[in-house]
Amino acid sequence: MSTTWHVLGAGSLGTLWATRLARAGVPVRLIVRDEQRLQAYQCAGGLTLVEHGEAKTYAVPGETLDNEEPINRLLVACKAYDAENAVARLASRLAPGAELILLQNGLGSQDAVAAKVPQARCISASSTEGAFRDGDWRVVFAGHGYTWLGDAGHPVAPIWLDDLTAAGIPHEWSTDILTRLWRKLALNCAINPLTVLHDCRNGGLQQHHCEVATLCAELTELLEQCGQPAAAEDLQQEVERVIHATAANYSSMYQDVANQRRTEISYLLGHVCKVAARHQLHLPHLHQLQQRLIAHLHSLGLPSD
Repeated sequence: MSTTWHVLGAGSLGTLWATRLARAGVPVRLIVRDEQRLQAYQCAGGLTLVEHGEAKTYAVPGETLDNEEPINRLLVACKAYDAENAVARLASRLAPGAELILLQNGLGSQDAVAAKVPQARCISASSTEGAFRDGDWRVVFAGHGYTWLGDAGHPVAPIWLDDLTAAGIPHEWSTDILTRLWRKLALNCAINPLTVLHDCRNGGLQQHHCEVATLCAELTELLEQCGQPAAAEDLQQEVERVIHATAANYSSMYQDVANQRRTEISYLLGHVCKVAARHQLHLPHLHQLQQRLIAHLHSLGLPSD
């Protein structure tokens, strides 16, 4: 019998993974916040995956954070700002040798989570898969992508990658996951905040070429200073390629703001500006972008942390 995947967070990526694992016959359990959310979930009858316009519901069992069943494998799919506290609440349930797969955007939350559960193995993931929720407990698979997984402190690949293959989740084990995470962080910082400030889809940034280029130059400087030259390589070309390839999409930060949700600014621009200050790097345009975004969020009554 396969080890059960406990999934923490019923957002777009958590639901996307849970439904595909369940479809492949892999045991999955969804962890929700409290009894009220559990009742709402049970009323819905499971998690629904919409793919190629077709909706299918999977009766993935649900439970609350306070359930006492031991956890051997935990997919942490909640937002970066929730990850540390949510995992801390589950720490006592983690079995010896438990493994956590961290699907958070940006950087900073991974180290914070690992510090809370020193007894567990924490594996970082960087995904380019596109998905969005069109209702509670429902996800629309919007764009096929790829997920890189890795553990900087323990480069040997785990055997459960076979579950991802069975579930049709395209993936690769990366022995240099930090490079992947820094690269994705830079892409997000060059694209997401601008889509919010210019109120546009990703493709709208093609009208702001100079601004994008300036940010890419500063991000390249930062990555090289941080010892991440591979993440810095041809960054502007990659950003422009992503803008073109995802022209019709709204960035995740744009969707958060449009839905009056807290953004992950602290783990994206906030992290970049913090690291720049630590290295005494003068990156005026990134700093100014952070200040503009904070002011914009405040004007909408949204938090900026």
